[in-house]
Amino acid sequence: MSGERILVVDDEPQIQRFLKPSLTAAGYQVLTAENAAEALQLVALKSPDVIILDLGLPDRDGKDVIRELRGWSQIPIIVVSARDREAEKIDALDLGADDYVNKPFGIGELTARLRAALRHTAQAKGETVRFVSGPLVVDIAAHAVTIDNKPIKLTRKEFDLLAILARNGGRIVTHRQILTAVWGPSHAQDLQYLRVFIGQLRQKLAQPGSPRDLILTEPGVGYRLATEI
Repeated sequence: MSGERILVVDDEPQIQRFLKPSLTAAGYQVLTAENAAEALQLVALKSPDVIILDLGLPDRDGKDVIRELRGWSQIPIIVVSARDREAEKIDALDLGADDYVNKPFGIGELTARLRAALRHTAQAKGETVRFVSGPLVVDIAAHAVTIDNKPIKLTRKEFDLLAILARNGGRIVTHRQILTAVWGPSHAQDLQYLRVFIGQLRQKLAQPGSPRDLILTEPGVGYRLATEI
């Protein structure tokens, strides 16, 4: 049992009835809120480890909640929403959400995303960032990448690209976030440029024994690394 505190923010009673016992059974402490005002108060008072947030709240849009929280908190936020337009996902992620799960969803997928978010929090607290997925190891501190203990030679930009995906531990990273971090704000719209580098990186990681689809595409949104969760 892990015991981390999870805040579920959703005004749909059936979602609350489904999530609370499921997450409790998985070993989490569960707090619930039905609107933005209650959610913000609980974050301030209870300091949850992860927030599961619906965008369609009765008093405010969930994206406003993300924007406000990111002004004073870095608690991981996983958006769970029926809004499936790419623009909604991109907006939520660019505002600071850590992941986005479409409704309807399975509890297995959600708890996997929770574990990824919690690992990222541990890394952000100062632990050495070392991403492992099957035979792949990305050691950011050592600036090294190996598959089956064999070193993979990457250019500086290829490593920087892989590193930002590894730092996010399986979470979605938007096109804009990657381009800005690796190439700077002036390249924030150069999607074709990014696709070329992703293709090059995939080729170099496609070694015997490497997992298939190691770099996963979130169509119209961005990329994330596959994990073993």
